[in-house]
Parts: sequence; structure tokens; C-alpha cells
Amino acid sequence: MGSSPAPRVQPGSFLTLHYRLAGPQGDIINTFADKPATLTLGSGELSPAVEQRLLGLEEGARATFEIPAGEAFGPRNPEMLQWVSRQLLREMGDPDEQYQAGDVVQFPTPDGLGSYAGAVQQVGREGAPDAVLFDFNHPLAGQPVTFEVQLVGVL
Repeated sequence: MGSSPAPRVQPGSFLTLHYRLAGPQGDIINTFADKPATLTLGSGELSPAVEQRLLGLEEGARATFEIPAGEAFGPRNPEMLQWVSRQLLREMGDPDEQYQAGDVVQFPTPDGLGSYAGAVQQVGREGAPDAVLFDFNHPLAGQPVTFEVQLVGVL
């Protein structure tokens, strides 16, 4: 009696995995030191380019992929750089918040159900010393990405 082959990742598989996403500046997400993540393939939790590389891997596999610039999270979109007025920031967050370049701020989506992140690029501009320039691009947009994965379980 041979043991049955390890399950392989297919579209819609439920996965338990450790993964690390890193750009040129280092890790953005790394679960290896923590408990593994669980997600369903195709639910949008990982970008399609990342999911594509998981297909066919078998349970227990560990792999590292180099994903070319812009493929994992799309190109950087200059329209995703937006000035937000201090008044709006007060309404959406903590009125006493001091923003500094490099801070990442969570904003509620218009329907209030989710949130999205913006990274502070600049604080204040001519005529609007309180306005804050946010970059709503994914931090890895337009960058090459290293994707490392260890598949703990495949269902």
C-alpha cells in the first residue's frame, strides 16, 4: 500500500501557509515567525500573479518566486497620489493625529465595510499647510517582488 500523493493547490483550494512578500526595501508581509495564514485561492486575498505561482504546488512544498516589477501589484498609478484636507482627516480619524512622511494610515471605504491604506508622502503645501499627500498605491506597486511560500496544508 503506497501512501496517497500529497494534495496539490488548485483554483479554489483552501490553504494554510506561511508566506513572505518583499520588495526592494524589504519585507511587507512575513508570517514565518508567526502563525500561518489561511486563505482561499481566488478570493482576492493574494494578487492573481501571486496565486498563479501557487497552483500545482503540493502540500509541504516550500518555494521562492521572483515576480517581475509591476506584475504582482500592477504598475504605480500617479492618480493614486492624493491630497487629503486636514478637515477630512479629522472626520475620518483621530483629530489630534500628527502625520509624518512614511506613516501608513487606514481609511474606511465609502461603504464603511472595509479599509484601505495610504502612505503619507508629504505634509503641507503652499496655501494648505495642513493638507497631507497620501499614496494609495500598494507599497509594492511597480516593484519587483520576492514571494516565498511554505504550504502547511491544502484542502
